[in-house]
Amino acid sequence: MEQKVIVIVGPTCSGKTKLSLILAEKLNTEIISADSRQIYKYLTIGTAKPDAEELRSIKHHFIDELNPDEEFNADIFSRKARKIISELLEKKKIPVVVGGSGLYIKALIDGITATVVSDKFLREELLMLRNKYGNEYLYNELKKIDPVSADKMLPQNWKRVIRAIEVYRLTGKPIWMHHKENKVNHDFNFIQYGLKWDRKFLYSNIEKRVDEMIKRGLIDEVKMILCIGYSKEINSLNSLGYKEIIDLLENKITLNEAVNLIKRNTRRFAKRQLTWFNADKRIHWIEAISFDDLNLIVENILKDMYETEN
Repeated sequence: MEQKVIVIVGPTCSGKTKLSLILAEKLNTEIISADSRQIYKYLTIGTAKPDAEELRSIKHHFIDELNPDEEFNADIFSRKARKIISELLEKKKIPVVVGGSGLYIKALIDGITATVVSDKFLREELLMLRNKYGNEYLYNELKKIDPVSADKMLPQNWKRVIRAIEVYRLTGKPIWMHHKENKVNHDFNFIQYGLKWDRKFLYSNIEKRVDEMIKRGLIDEVKMILCIGYSKEINSLNSLGYKEIIDLLENKITLNEAVNLIKRNTRRFAKRQLTWFNADKRIHWIEAISFDDLNLIVENILKDMYETEN
């Protein structure tokens, strides 16, 4: 028998966290965060984590669990999240998954396969390295992380080399291993919901959130992370808000420039998230006009879920 799991998806600043908290309280359940950055300690303001009171009131998974330099990826998330889902279902609780990391959601629902894994910006970075250093450089990089795949390729097969590096960087597993694995099989019935806002409202909310992050101390948060010894080069700091503030601290840009860049880059990120999620026709989009609507939206979600049982 299929067991239901609620998944709340959507772009940044779309009210996912607030919606999931109301839903989890109504269901007396726990929240599984599908966010690639909230799992890291110290990255709090810039990742818009739930506040301390919210974390106390509802148990969350995958928040503040790792140090900023520890490895985490979609494959690790999907395996651990499925285990937590099984445990919650055994307790007769309906799990609530929430997040904007599309690859993490995809890995959880469909399994992580080489055909799923892709990142436009990582691909562009690898192409730049090829143009700068040549095919042999990329091939040697692949040999370091995935010698099995490298042995089956030649440096001039640079597209295949880039693809293999991309898959490894995104999932932590070599591409040949993905080819051996089938899609995940489970008895979970994932029901996905997303809040659909007018684009102007979403962008306005992004602007407000960035201003609020600066007021709450994002600059001091970045200083603290660097001061306790973490390198600016670690993957977790290559994130919206953090990389721009690092440039500010290095006097590469002004505060005004940093704020405007964070706002612009966040709008672009939200647009990419929408493109990803809009491609999944299984998502039930709910029109939203105000955050005051969230309680009513939760009631409609619960009504929809229970009606599908009959």
